[in-house]
Amino acid sequence: MLALSSVAMMFLLGDTLKNAGVFKTIEPHFSGQCDQILGMVGPEDITFIPNENAVLVSSYDRHIEAVDSSKPITGSIFYYNLDTQEFSEISPEIEDFRPHGFSLYKMANGETRLFVINHAGNQQTVDIFAFKKNKLILLRSIQSEKLNSPNDIVAVGPEQFYATNDHHYSSGFMHILENYLMLPISNIMYFDGEDYKQVASGMSFANGINVSANGKQLYLASLTSLKVYVYQRDLSSNELSLLKKINTQTGVDNIELDENGDLWIGAHPQLLKLASYAKNSQARSPSQVLKIKVSDGSFDVESVYLNNGDPIAGSSVAAVKGNRMLIGSVFDNKILDCTFDKNG
Repeated sequence: MLALSSVAMMFLLGDTLKNAGVFKTIEPHFSGQCDQILGMVGPEDITFIPNENAVLVSSYDRHIEAVDSSKPITGSIFYYNLDTQEFSEISPEIEDFRPHGFSLYKMANGETRLFVINHAGNQQTVDIFAFKKNKLILLRSIQSEKLNSPNDIVAVGPEQFYATNDHHYSSGFMHILENYLMLPISNIMYFDGEDYKQVASGMSFANGINVSANGKQLYLASLTSLKVYVYQRDLSSNELSLLKKINTQTGVDNIELDENGDLWIGAHPQLLKLASYAKNSQARSPSQVLKIKVSDGSFDVESVYLNNGDPIAGSSVAAVKGNRMLIGSVFDNKILDCTFDKNG
């Protein structure tokens, strides 16, 4: 029994190291040019504003948080204009604001709301803002023990949304084991305006989440299993049915959709280097961007961008519109504003 246990542990360790990208060779590539836009620290999530040549950026300094999580941290939601390449802070003055994943929702009356995962003071909340004239006005803050380790969110109604718990254990030894053993115990929660219910589980490190334009499919990035889950969404009950798992061979993070309905995903090809970067800002973690082309039930994966940690490390999101791509990072103090080559 001891020998069998040792063999099983060796296979498990080998699988963990393989998924973490330890044996992966990084061969940088991108058909285009990128400008570094400095000044937004930890720009973890980015999304395009409908009918504007502009994006919103979710930003806060996670390296400061790692030193002392009890101190207030003033994060921001930024408005970035692609025409001028200038940005401005649009979130209200909040003493402790740590925005993570977020989602824009256009209401039937034409108003726009922004749903934000907020880790302020270790009080995990979803903050709902009205987005008017490039300003955010806080409407509601939702807290529940059922959302114990929130990562990303996608809004599907004025106060309705899906959110990911990336861990079952929010701290401690089991939290560490959950990471390194890739335990499939994270989940997706649905909030109906009053309460949460679990609608999917059984994946490791549930990360980025988004829905198709018609709302009938939901996409989930499982960071440590290197997979994107595709669910059929029941528009009446909001229940989810698993349709497909897409093997990506990289640590997938946030998911954005372009005008064609194709998926763009910021990714981490070497997860152990990302873990080192989280502890030391001088370390560098390779960045990758995937495009998953959606066509008649098929999902074709392409690596569009890859670097060895420079000029941006720890890529967490890629938002694309036309020939422009914005890349964000978990920890860096910049975004990349990229233009695709015409023949790329």
